[in-house]
Amino acid sequence: MSDNLFDIKVGELSFKNPIALAPMGGITNSGFANDNAKDAGLVILGGYNLDAATQKAASEMLARGREEFESDEPLKLIESEIKAVNKGPVVGVNIRSTTVEPLIEAAKIAKDAGAILELDAHCRQKEITDIGAGQALLSNLPKLCDWIGQIKGTGVVLSVKVRANVVDDIELVQQIESAGADILHLDAMKEGAGADLNLIKNIRDSTRMFLICNNSVTDIDAAQDMFTRGADMVSVARGVLEDSGLISNLVHSISAQQEDMGWYNAPKHVCRGEGDLRGLAFCCLPVKPCPVHNSIKKLGYSAQEFADTKMEFVKGTMLEYGDSTCFGSLAWCCKISKRCYLRDGVLETLGLSDAEYMRLKKELADYIIDNAKKPIGTSKN
Repeated sequence: MSDNLFDIKVGELSFKNPIALAPMGGITNSGFANDNAKDAGLVILGGYNLDAATQKAASEMLARGREEFESDEPLKLIESEIKAVNKGPVVGVNIRSTTVEPLIEAAKIAKDAGAILELDAHCRQKEITDIGAGQALLSNLPKLCDWIGQIKGTGVVLSVKVRANVVDDIELVQQIESAGADILHLDAMKEGAGADLNLIKNIRDSTRMFLICNNSVTDIDAAQDMFTRGADMVSVARGVLEDSGLISNLVHSISAQQEDMGWYNAPKHVCRGEGDLRGLAFCCLPVKPCPVHNSIKKLGYSAQEFADTKMEFVKGTMLEYGDSTCFGSLAWCCKISKRCYLRDGVLETLGLSDAEYMRLKKELADYIIDNAKKPIGTSKN
């Protein structure tokens, strides 16, 4: 598969595909990444403990049998580990500290190396949360946001890894974005088994940050569940320990879909109640009662304003055509995975491939959201 198949960027960084290796304490180092994630678009090393308090906590966790990284010189370790990852994936480093100064130093190292820094607001081990690090940061938003602002002062691309369903997730995400973070790495954990797919959709509808989703991704179906709810990327962790070929298999599957469809994380239809706001690109003309009205209301559009916005975009594009379709334009036609002989007949007449059609629909979705009367989040990418 071509490294140019996907157009996925955050800041100046480009990812060759939307599959990532997640950090696992004591496990995800450069050697593990090189052995198991050579095909990934992103590998996140760590988590690394940067100050005396988190290093002491790591020692205590090791003593009770939990795997953790230990180092007397963690900043030098981070620098050497970034360099040791084989060329291909973008590299990130997941870090913990009880003070901001080591985080800033690590950010400078990552920035100079062309890597991502990931602030760990996720670890729920008691030794870490008792000292105010990891997941404890979710309950101290002023501190978390202050740290984000100071770290971003270095110019590094910053990810924040969080665990879902601990605090008010929407408020958390909006505060993190307002503070300046570029990436939200969401462990979509919920009570019981599996990922909280509805939460992923709700978060997608509340932020313009690049969204990496994680939890129970062991096959392409689980990854697709996250992509269709708005994930820009999915990350895998424990699944790699059980299947060393998992990342390669996921990359192959999602690349094949991108070649065929042109929009690897295209949303579900809004009318099914599962589609995020990007799904408005597939909605019919809003002339009858339908969930589309609730979705456009979130963006501040009236029905007429929504219709006008779609037609403004498609003017001069292939989506303007389609007299024989239900509403006279491909602007109102549905996702290519839903069979429609009227739409498909127009595509054939125009010589427009499925992938080209879907790429235009993706641009239309961005246009609808970018021109919303009630803007969502802050566009950085």
